[in-house]
Amino acid sequence: MIQSMLNGRMLTGGAGAGDTYNTQLLYFTSSCVSQNDERIYMICDKGGNPNVMVRDLLTGEEKFLTDNRNGILKSYVYFDGRPGQGLGKASVCLDSKREVVYYIQDNEIYKADSAGNITALNTVPAGRMTAFTHVSTDGKYLCVPMTDGRCLDFDPDTEGTGLDKRPVYDIDGRIQEENLNSYLCVYDTHTGGLLYEKVVNKCWITHVQFHPRNPELIMYNHEWSSFDCGIRRIWIYDHKRDTLTPVRREGNDTLGDPGGWVRSRNDWVCHEMWSDDGAYIIYHGGYEKGPAMVGRYEPDTGKYWEIALPDSYNAYGHFTMDHAGNLVCDGYFKYPWEVKKIRENSTDNGPDPHKKDAEYICRVLVNWDEGELKWIPLCRHESDWLGQDAHPHPIYSHSGDRIFFNSRQDQHVNVYCVSSKEPLS
Repeated sequence: MIQSMLNGRMLTGGAGAGDTYNTQLLYFTSSCVSQNDERIYMICDKGGNPNVMVRDLLTGEEKFLTDNRNGILKSYVYFDGRPGQGLGKASVCLDSKREVVYYIQDNEIYKADSAGNITALNTVPAGRMTAFTHVSTDGKYLCVPMTDGRCLDFDPDTEGTGLDKRPVYDIDGRIQEENLNSYLCVYDTHTGGLLYEKVVNKCWITHVQFHPRNPELIMYNHEWSSFDCGIRRIWIYDHKRDTLTPVRREGNDTLGDPGGWVRSRNDWVCHEMWSDDGAYIIYHGGYEKGPAMVGRYEPDTGKYWEIALPDSYNAYGHFTMDHAGNLVCDGYFKYPWEVKKIRENSTDNGPDPHKKDAEYICRVLVNWDEGELKWIPLCRHESDWLGQDAHPHPIYSHSGDRIFFNSRQDQHVNVYCVSSKEPLS
C-alpha cells in the first residue's frame, strides 16, 4: 500500500481561535444537509446551552432555530442530562427535502422549519426515556423510540462511570430481569397526533429508521445487547402485518469474503443503515474472537454479504453510504507501518471489542460479490473520540462530492468537511 496525499479539511461549523463552544452534526441516521446541499443543520452550545442551528453554506449566515435554556435532556447517550428538562440532543432529526427539524425539548415534541417557525406536536409520556428519532422520506411520519424510564433510573454522580457517566449496571440486563418495554411511537408530522405505539418487550430501542420507500416498515435495534448481540441487534417492524423480524441470523452461507468466519449469535453487530431504495441494509461489527467486518443484508432474498477486515483494522468506527452505495468510514483504517497515537480514551466502552483511536476519514468503494473493499483515505479527522459528540460520524452531501464530520482536536468539537474525490497520488 502506497501512502497517498490527503485532501484538505475545511471548517464548516464551530469555534474559532479563542472561542469555547461546541458544534456537532445531527446523528447520522438522518442527513443534516438540505437536499440541495446549500444548508447544513447542526447542534451548537454557543451561549451555554445546546440548540439547533442552520448554516448557509453559500453565505456563511447562521441562524438558531431553537431557544433551549435548560441544558441537555437526559436520554440515551446523554446519561447525565436533566430528567424532563433541556434539549434532547439525541432527538434531533432533519427532513432534508422539506427542511423541517424535529426535536424534543423539555419532554415536548416539536418541529421547526428553516425560518425558525416552531410547532408543538405532542408530549413524551411520563416515565419514559427517549433516543434517536427518525422522519419518513415522505415527511408524513415521525418515529420516536421510547423505553421505560427504569432502564436509566440511577444517579449519574454516584452510580455513573466514565466520561459519559453511564450506569455501572448492565442496562439491557436490567431490562431483561425487570421485564421492561420499549415503544415505537409514530406521530403524524402535520397534526402531531399519535398514530400508533408498538410495544416491544424486553428491549432497549435507541435507533430507528423508516424504510426509505415504505414507512410501514421500521428498522430498530436492541442496544448494548447483554447476550446474542450477533443476532439480536437489528430488527424490522412491519406495521401492516404487526410482525417483528430479526435481520441477522446465524449461518454459514455468507457471500462476499467473510474470511471463513460464520455468522454467530456471539458476534458483535452495530450501526445498521438502509440503502436509498430500501433494497438492502448495511451494518458492521466483529466476529467472535475474530476480525472486524462490514456486512450487507437483502430482506427480499434473505442473502447476506460480509467482508472481513484485516486484523490490523481494529479501531472502532462507523460506516454510512452515499446515494450510490459508496461507503464512508471514520475508523478501522491504518497504514501498515503506522504506529497509532496512545489515547487515554475508549471512555464510552460499550460491548464493542474495538479501540477508539482511528484517525482517518476514508471513502470505501465496495464490491460485495467479490468481497473487496477499496479504502481511500481522504483526510485525518484526528478526533479524540472522547464521548459521543466527538465521534466523527461522517456523512456524505446529497451530491456525494463532500463528506461532513465531527472532530475534537483540542478542547471543543467542530464540524468539518472534505472533498470525497480521491487525493492526488
